[in-house]
Amino acid sequence: MKAMANYRTISTFFMAGLALVLSAQLQAKMPLGMNTNEVTPQDASAPFIDLFKMSLPFDESKRLTKGYIEYDENGWPSNLKGGVAGSNVVHWIPAGTIPDGNYTVLYDGEGQITYGDDARAVHSAQGRDVVQVRAGADKWIKITLVIRKSNPQNYIRNIRFLLPGGICANNPFQRVNSAAQCPGNFQSFEKYHQHLLFNPDYLNFMRRFKVIRMMNISGITRNEVASWNALPRMEQATWAGEEGRRGVPLEVMVKLANKLNATPWFNIPQEADDNLIRNYAQYVKKHLRPGIKPYVEYTNEAWNRAFSSAHYTKAMGLKQRLDVDRAQAGHKFYVKRSLEIFRIWQQVYGSHQPFTRVLGGWAANPRLTPILLSYMNAHQHVDAFAIAPYFFVHARNLHQVRSVPDVFKVLKDPKNPYSMDNVYNMLKRQKAETDKYKVKLIAYEGGQHLADMGAKSTKKGANPFLIGANRANPMETFYVEFLNNWKQITGDQLFVAFSAPRPPQWFGSWGIKEHLNQPDSKAPKYRALKRFF
Repeated sequence: MKAMANYRTISTFFMAGLALVLSAQLQAKMPLGMNTNEVTPQDASAPFIDLFKMSLPFDESKRLTKGYIEYDENGWPSNLKGGVAGSNVVHWIPAGTIPDGNYTVLYDGEGQITYGDDARAVHSAQGRDVVQVRAGADKWIKITLVIRKSNPQNYIRNIRFLLPGGICANNPFQRVNSAAQCPGNFQSFEKYHQHLLFNPDYLNFMRRFKVIRMMNISGITRNEVASWNALPRMEQATWAGEEGRRGVPLEVMVKLANKLNATPWFNIPQEADDNLIRNYAQYVKKHLRPGIKPYVEYTNEAWNRAFSSAHYTKAMGLKQRLDVDRAQAGHKFYVKRSLEIFRIWQQVYGSHQPFTRVLGGWAANPRLTPILLSYMNAHQHVDAFAIAPYFFVHARNLHQVRSVPDVFKVLKDPKNPYSMDNVYNMLKRQKAETDKYKVKLIAYEGGQHLADMGAKSTKKGANPFLIGANRANPMETFYVEFLNNWKQITGDQLFVAFSAPRPPQWFGSWGIKEHLNQPDSKAPKYRALKRFF
């Protein structure tokens, strides 16, 4: 009976919002963007044809790598010294993210590689293995790889773990199984992976979004990189790894934007020196498709103490004597360094017109907005002020959540500080502040932010219900309402959703889909976004 009551409550929410959902179809499109994911073996957006680029570095694979291994400059095990070197190629991504089938593994050098978990070799020859991948009965995919033998004089390196099939040359957005599906223009991933680079399913998901925010895929979070030569390189064994190490090369980000004909949003590392910034701008100017106007932002959430950028900007603000108050010194340094970055880009481009200068703020703290925009007359030198509006159940209201319908009730409860209406009021206050300074208000992230952080598990606390709400049909209605209000309040400005497909975790159900190829029928947040394309 309780289950039936819950179902009826959800249905009531869904039917009540149906008119809103349908009316959204009649409205004008709005500019929507998408945030990328971090490069990890758990990335259910699977961006690359070569899965090894998202694999765990050998030296971080404590469970699989044994012994005192020597590595070359790109992270390849150059001398096993009697040990073995292993990696999680993909680890706990939902079945369906990548296809079951026969994958081709290419490598240089001499030795032996073995495969485990949901992968097994069906044919092996020097430099080329055929590996069968089948999702397990648990509906997850795990692929492990171990180098058992390797000639130190010609060690195994340049491993490529390639998706099955290829594309028809005239359609890079659809994967095909064989040449039989193409009228004479088949390009196999085995032969063309370096040229094609991106998983067609990933491109197909991303192609409808006008802006692609590269913050996560660039790896700048908690990253101390300061020099141009320290940025990620194409030659590296993998672009994954722990925070501060992972991230794709700038070349990959520019290629992605060009392939999608989308506007990239670049985040400059918190400790970047002037030479890095100048080379970065020069590379973008030279290689980004003409006519595309990139967004440029210094670091990410410099106000957020959860990130090293906040600690760095505060320390630098105090060091430069910008203020005696640590927090204010950090805000001032953030603004000062942002303006310095914009000036360098302007020197490279000859004008600030070919790129969009972004200053980042705190959605829940409108009082910070005038502080940032007024310091050094920043409002005269920026084009947009970006915030991350999220609606969610505040920690003090989580005790009210005992079912999925309860989640939607609390999201409409004015006593919840982050209810829908309370977030709209925050937006109105932010818009009033940015209007004073004649700066556009845009969203660098946003959407639902449902998580019981104290539970530390998807199965404990309120998390089962919060995850269930993300899967329930009313979430589509809530997203449509949220985006309609964003449109109305900001005057139809850019909204960059968070984030590319990823499964729910104890710290949040961030993915717009739970995996790259999840059916739209099971992805209410994505269905809502589609109504605004």
